[in-house]
Amino acid sequence: MSTVTTAFEKAAAESRAALVGYLPAGFPDSQTATKAALAMADAGADVIEVGLPYSDPLMDGPVIADAVYHALRGGIRLKDVFDMVQSIAARGTAVLVMTYWNPVDRCGVETFARDLANAGGAGLITPDLTPEEAGPWLAAADKHNLDRVFLVAPSSTTARIAQISAVCRGFVYAASLMGITGTRAAVSSGAGQLVARTREHTSLPVAVGLGVSNRHQAAEVAGFADGVIVGSAFVRLLADAPDPHAGVAAVRALTTDLAAGVRRQ
Repeated sequence: MSTVTTAFEKAAAESRAALVGYLPAGFPDSQTATKAALAMADAGADVIEVGLPYSDPLMDGPVIADAVYHALRGGIRLKDVFDMVQSIAARGTAVLVMTYWNPVDRCGVETFARDLANAGGAGLITPDLTPEEAGPWLAAADKHNLDRVFLVAPSSTTARIAQISAVCRGFVYAASLMGITGTRAAVSSGAGQLVARTREHTSLPVAVGLGVSNRHQAAEVAGFADGVIVGSAFVRLLADAPDPHAGVAAVRALTTDLAAGVRRQ
């Protein structure tokens, strides 16, 4: 049983949704990114997604895209990503890497999977990898006991949802809106329907991402999903902070607020 599965089961036992937080490695620098992730874990995040910066983040909105660009300009390396993963895992929090497929392919699927497992990572979220092209990753994930999280979307057909859910392990990521990432003023009206459609094909938890930024939205999503995923709201806090210390404090405060939301407090 993976640490991600354990985290979702713990949340379910407490009659709440799991809180999943995302931060890109290396933003605004490697040390601050790790401190912010640890603060997030301490304040109530059940699972942490560490973003692997990539030069062509087509699915990311301007907040995350700018942060990733900053991280790459700062010289972020794959080793720094694994170091951040290791620091979070050592704290006892489930941690996944979220990455476009090209960096994994370029590193070598087997090498990447081995190094991720050695760092204590639970697995990968791969937003641009399709089941048809995932054979090498599925084999490596099985070998190293890693979770593989794929995305379903409102546009996904019933057959496609079934196909994607079948290759997932850990949870299924339900992208509640079409388009790029970013905070929204309201939760998509189709998110609940997407979760319900996905549950028809899997017993895995279904977590909703894209758009959540506050306690009210977290509570709304927690009413129909097994997990609430928050990314851009955290990254924006680090980007807008006057200094790293203030940024980490802001991330901690938002996590506390969101953790209360998933508990519907």
